[in-house]
Amino acid sequence: MLAYRHAFHAGNPADVLKHVVLLRALQLLLAKPKPLSYVDTHAGAGSYQLGERMSQRLAEYMDGVGRLWQREDVQHALLDGTAGRVPEAVVDYLRAVLALNPDGSLRVAPGSPLLAAGLLRADDPMRLFELHPADFRALQSTFARRRQTTVRQADGFAELRSVLPPASRRALVLIDPSYELDADYTRVLASLRDALERFATGVYLVWYPLLQSLESQRLSRRLRALAPGAWMDAQLWTAPPRADGFGLMGSGMFVLNPPFGLPQALREAGPWLAEALGQEGAGRFALDAHTP
Repeated sequence: MLAYRHAFHAGNPADVLKHVVLLRALQLLLAKPKPLSYVDTHAGAGSYQLGERMSQRLAEYMDGVGRLWQREDVQHALLDGTAGRVPEAVVDYLRAVLALNPDGSLRVAPGSPLLAAGLLRADDPMRLFELHPADFRALQSTFARRRQTTVRQADGFAELRSVLPPASRRALVLIDPSYELDADYTRVLASLRDALERFATGVYLVWYPLLQSLESQRLSRRLRALAPGAWMDAQLWTAPPRADGFGLMGSGMFVLNPPFGLPQALREAGPWLAEALGQEGAGRFALDAHTP
């Protein structure tokens, strides 16, 4: 959907959950020396200036990474290494944000591909898809000099099949649409079903919103039914439901074939994030994991 710009929502609580899960999954997968492909179906612009108009219009980052940034325990963890009770997976994410804001002032929020690139090795391929022309140009500029990287202005749902299976037979795929179109819910399921037929052993991360709509409420159950093997479903609620039935209450990360150690990392990070980011007593975290 060309009207959608992730800059409006960059750094919000949903971004925090998504990026904590993404970074920890990559860390675990990269413990093995064999090349790992990273595929991002809705890559966005790569990074976002929080002082610009789009980010400031809703200022959602103030309820997400901005709220974490102001915590005293987080500042101690970042500046002097005394993590204390801040979970390791959260500290790793915030250190990646700090790398873009080295003076300690929060001005830039990283997107998923930029976070992934910070961990991937030089020979780990990246395949990035973005449909919006302005975001595509920004993404293309960011990764113009990175080896083994392809950036395409294309529909990530349709193009996912073109990069699976990867030559290394190892990949992490992030599927992160806006869900502003109802069709996105069915396209997520269809794309994932096709991807599993082509490459059943890949690690697939699917971000989804927690809304009051029926489509949103059904998606988690449908993803679980689709999974042929191990899966993990993490849900973080941060806002109470609104009387008008609209608005994001939280978000989920569904992971197919989660690497060993990922559920445990989220059992530690999730409740802390719920406490830190929950508004009006709405903070809540739930994690289900299935291993056949």
